Amino acid sequence: MSDNTPWTFETLCQASNRELERVMRGGSAPPLDALAGWEFRGYNTGPVAELIRSRKFKKGFEEEPGRTDRLMGYNVTVKQNGRHAPWLPVMRRGEALRGFPFAVLPCPDGDRYPDGLLLDYALPGKLPRDPSYLLRDYMVQVSPDNPDLMLGKAYGAVGPLRVFVSYFVAERYNRVL
Repeated sequence: MSDNTPWTFETLCQASNRELERVMRGGSAPPLDALAGWEFRGYNTGPVAELIRSRKFKKGFEEEPGRTDRLMGYNVTVKQNGRHAPWLPVMRRGEALRGFPFAVLPCPDGDRYPDGLLLDYALPGKLPRDPSYLLRDYMVQVSPDNPDLMLGKAYGAVGPLRVFVSYFVAERYNRVL
């Protein structure tokens, strides 16, 4: 955006990759305790998400027992009913369909977004043949004045290489159920 209007969920969803990269570089890591216990509605901006029917999702964040330096997270599959419709979870046996767990860590020094968080899907015990094993997401709080709005960038990890997949926009939506 060219003026000083603050970013919103909608304006980020419509922004160019160039603008989103600028926002990523200017963002900062949200405090872990501000994420814990919340689910954020999310929207993948890249065209691949449309092809694989994963444009919309939710990310949940929970405290890891006995740890204060990281959180655990998961993704909730939601109905792909358009960006302006509610984020309704896909249900299985009466419960929201959760999957793709990840660890939430501070970004290591020298990493792509050292002022952000790393959402690492390569958890111990997870099988490398699970496609989510390859995901590495970076996430920042867009503005220090808005703890509810996040921007992320998803990569596929192939050894030490990182292949860009998509940007995603996330906004606080509901408490973890």
